[in-house]
Amino acid sequence: MYKHAKVKIPIQPILLFFLTFCQLLHLHGQEDRDRAWKILEPADTLNKVRFWSSVGAVGVGYSAINVGLYHAWYKQYDQVGFHTFDDLGEWNQMDKTGHVFAAYLESDLSFGIARWTGVSRSAALWASVGVGTLLQGTLEVMDGFSAKWGFSWSDIGFNTLGVATFAVQELAWKEQRIRYKVSSLLQTPYSRMPIRASNSDATSSTRQRASELYGHTYLEGFLKDYNALTMWVSININAFRPNKSALPDWLNLAVGYGSENLYGGFSNQWTDENGAQFSLDTDQYPRYRQFYLSLDIDLSRIKTKSRLLRTLFRSINWIKIPAPAVEFNTQGKVRLHPIFW
Repeated sequence: MYKHAKVKIPIQPILLFFLTFCQLLHLHGQEDRDRAWKILEPADTLNKVRFWSSVGAVGVGYSAINVGLYHAWYKQYDQVGFHTFDDLGEWNQMDKTGHVFAAYLESDLSFGIARWTGVSRSAALWASVGVGTLLQGTLEVMDGFSAKWGFSWSDIGFNTLGVATFAVQELAWKEQRIRYKVSSLLQTPYSRMPIRASNSDATSSTRQRASELYGHTYLEGFLKDYNALTMWVSININAFRPNKSALPDWLNLAVGYGSENLYGGFSNQWTDENGAQFSLDTDQYPRYRQFYLSLDIDLSRIKTKSRLLRTLFRSINWIKIPAPAVEFNTQGKVRLHPIFW
């Protein structure tokens, strides 16, 4: 989602929140007595009012976000001929996991919206594939015309993986047994200790650098702080067991991936707007990868008679539930986290 050493605000998370809002109009579930929320029930046949309202809402949101992103970001930099850029080695591939996650979630949510309008499963599936591919591809095309960045074939590959993860499961099982999820630390311990530039008397700090890259608020950090984010593959246990087990249907096994000490795309070296050059000591700030094993909950499998609750559970099912976790990292250490978020 990000190119070079400076991070730009990505379009994908914004679209995810927009689609999540739209998803509040969607529901998978059985009849109940809560008639006040009957609108949440998917239509049995194509409902033209729902269909065209959804198409219009998604279209307006998509256009507005792209126009806003262009004026807020791309317009500030020179536009050149379409070109490519190899960013596969950046950010310990944390941005690539973000592409997989975003493409999967966009496909999942758009599928739910399509089904709510009464579209058949087959038509909804291919519509979701198209939406996920379009939303992710738009950003790559805009990058391709910017002198600051470039079109990334590796991004396209990971976008495709995310869309395919959703589509293959729908085709094979008509359900999502494996989901991509995300969590983010509430507070990352960045230091205020001064770091002196190598070519001047200017100073910076890891806190200042993180603010420049990842933003100042928790919401910004939740969307793009690679030192705080953990990307998860959440697998439903009972869905892969031949016979019913004593385990609850909603219990998932989650495998996570994260990184630490990322203060630049390829390395922890940067130049500020005044030309001051900074470099972090690799012993004090080693860039390393983290792998996690934890438990999770598939909220869509929790049985409830409330249409509203089922819709809400499905809408936030992309967030990893806090739970105990074991961390294995590339520094050779194993850590137990009593509660990890």
